[in-house]
Amino acid sequence: MRYFIIAGEQSGDLHGSNLVRKLLDADKNAEIFCWGGDLMESAGATLLMHYSKTAIMGILLILKNIRTIKSNYILCKKQIAELKPDVVILIDYPGFNLKIAKYSKKSGFRVFYYISPKFWAWREHRVKQIKKYTDRIYIIFPFEVEFYKKHKISVEYHGNPLVDEIEGKISSLPARTEIKKLLRIGEKPVVAILAGSRRFEVEYNLPQMVKVVRYFPQYQFVLAGVRNLPDDLYFEIIGKEPVMLIKEKTYEILYVAEAAMVASGTATLETALFDTPQVVGYKGDIFSMLIVWLLLKVKFVSLVNLILDSEVVKELLGYSLTGKNLMSELKSILPGGQKREKMLAEYKKLKEILGPSGASGRIAKDMVDNMRVRGGD
Repeated sequence: MRYFIIAGEQSGDLHGSNLVRKLLDADKNAEIFCWGGDLMESAGATLLMHYSKTAIMGILLILKNIRTIKSNYILCKKQIAELKPDVVILIDYPGFNLKIAKYSKKSGFRVFYYISPKFWAWREHRVKQIKKYTDRIYIIFPFEVEFYKKHKISVEYHGNPLVDEIEGKISSLPARTEIKKLLRIGEKPVVAILAGSRRFEVEYNLPQMVKVVRYFPQYQFVLAGVRNLPDDLYFEIIGKEPVMLIKEKTYEILYVAEAAMVASGTATLETALFDTPQVVGYKGDIFSMLIVWLLLKVKFVSLVNLILDSEVVKELLGYSLTGKNLMSELKSILPGGQKREKMLAEYKKLKEILGPSGASGRIAKDMVDNMRVRGGD
């Protein structure tokens, strides 16, 4: 069968790559085309568009790039029409993917939504679109079952694919001392900085995060950078602070870190699965933050807190993301801090709620079986 998968950002590329591998295992004749990234391409998909050209977030950036967004939408529709896939698989990225879902469904293609958008957080009315224009919805958080049930929508929960990814990564990593040697990190204990994967996230979050460095001279701070952002962006913000930039080694950095400062998003859950205590911080441009405050419908923004339904990790959002607040919270989760052990204990509960590894394989098998039952092969 032929598959067309769309992931519009880094986390989608990660989940998409695991799905691609498992689809190829479940369907030996699979042809997979994608909008994604290097990971999906290396997993065996034909890459048609890289997410670095589509990951446009923030109200101001969207307005500035409206022509690019429209041309991407036209191109994607054209490629789907030409390739005629048996199924279009959409990974999160709702601003773009819901439009593609509508087009694909109306054009007669089957549509699976893998990692449904966070309608439970904001813009809940859009749940009507996913109900109307998709044939099957795969969720990755247990609490989403009740949300969709409220809207009389049947969804599939087979576990969270991040559990697979991180369990596999940890089992393949050498000792922490060896990782430090390979990354050329000194012997001091490490504090990780995860400032986001998009340019505007780094521009708004990193300046506050680097303010705490001078107050912890006994630690070395390592910034987990991403390939699609230029080194100059990071170094201009870091300035003269002793922060080491290492790109595309986020998991290795989290594995050796004593604690982390993390921009809200998938990274908060990844950090928890590595058992690394964290403080979460996030801010953006004034217009984007205002809209978020007006529309946000959940008590928390970090996935850790949402899954556990409690503020296990401290969230510093908007104007509360300051060097002073970060310094206080970081101190409390480093070894000897009063919040550290409780946070680690809560991480264990988190893993129990998410369930066992193997989600990517179970989801891929369900997709292939569903297509075959419907006459896709």
